Amino acid sequence: MIKFENISKQYRLGLVSTRTLKHDINRWWQTTILRREDPYLKIGETNIRSQKGNSDYVWALRDINFSVQQGDILGIIGKNGAGKSTLLKILSRITTPTTGIIEAHGRIASLLEIGTGFHPELTGRENIYLNGCILGMTKPEIKQKIDEIVEFGGVKRYIDTPVKRYSSGMIVRLGFSVAAHLEPDILVVDEVLAVGDAEFQKKAIGKMQDVANCGQRTILFVSHNMSAVRKLCNNGILLEDGKIIFSGNISEVIDKYLETDINFERTNIYHPKNNIVKEVSARQIRDKIVMTLKYESDTPIKQPNFAFTIYDNYENPLFGTNTYKHGITDFGISRKKGEVKIELIAPYLVNGSYPVSMWLCDGAAVENSDDIFQGEKCLVLNIENMNDTFIYDDPNDGPIIPVLKYTFS
Repeated sequence: MIKFENISKQYRLGLVSTRTLKHDINRWWQTTILRREDPYLKIGETNIRSQKGNSDYVWALRDINFSVQQGDILGIIGKNGAGKSTLLKILSRITTPTTGIIEAHGRIASLLEIGTGFHPELTGRENIYLNGCILGMTKPEIKQKIDEIVEFGGVKRYIDTPVKRYSSGMIVRLGFSVAAHLEPDILVVDEVLAVGDAEFQKKAIGKMQDVANCGQRTILFVSHNMSAVRKLCNNGILLEDGKIIFSGNISEVIDKYLETDINFERTNIYHPKNNIVKEVSARQIRDKIVMTLKYESDTPIKQPNFAFTIYDNYENPLFGTNTYKHGITDFGISRKKGEVKIELIAPYLVNGSYPVSMWLCDGAAVENSDDIFQGEKCLVLNIENMNDTFIYDDPNDGPIIPVLKYTFS
């Protein structure tokens, strides 16, 4: 259905356009008169947004090659700046590739910037016709579906009111509703779940599932919501710095992404008290998980309040607490050196990697505490060999394995 061949996209930093007159003339002279390769394709650096480079040219995408079959739902994931949106803009013909070609068969509809093209002075109904035409729908198609569009958007009461009086959420709802009622062969979706309330997100996912379940539509879906990606997609690609570093089954791609993301997040540690904390650890010992934090300070720590949160592979918190919540407020004498340990008895997590955030302060109440250590996903708890005892191989069963007792009567 779609085939990407050697797709690359180069930008020149600091300019509205990617070129200057001098560079245009040089490019024309080299490629047209001298019949040589474009000289600017030989330069440029990888697009690593957090580092200062030595070249004004960067590659937002470099040598992208993959294909999508009819009926596939492809998840495209990666960190901010990886090239996901650039790839979809090239497919949607918003921008052109520097090198390479894309073969796409069928009608393409894009949900890249929902609500683009809405006129503030026009009513919601008038904007449905306007936006529908922009997206490629005919007037008879819009007229036939307008009641469904209004109902799905949930703005029936304000449909004949100028959209300048709409809230931003109402505009997003109406914009998505128009785009979602297209009948394209290829649907391109970029971060539509990043805005809107929980009701809208649930509705949006349901609509895309309906589109996907017909089996005839091909969908390319970009999102940082891993739960939504896993729920919708069957295959995926992982982008990093403009290159594909992994592709395959969506579960494997998500696991690879979270693995690289965890490695990045482990540097996110804050020591406001000059590295008082000497060691943090979390490990599984038979039927319990032991988390330990060791500290050493020049001044006594009166009430070491230790908090932690364990996350699943989709960055949802599984469990978190702190010593103060459990009534542990009296530690006896103040200590300059010590160890805080918490044991979780029989948690039974399925095999996998679980990010752990830790926090240590001196003081019971949050508002009266003195921060010593903050570690957002500062380490990873690896659970192994649990499936030797418990057979849980369906990801939909969740990460927690309870001890069950059945009674039949």
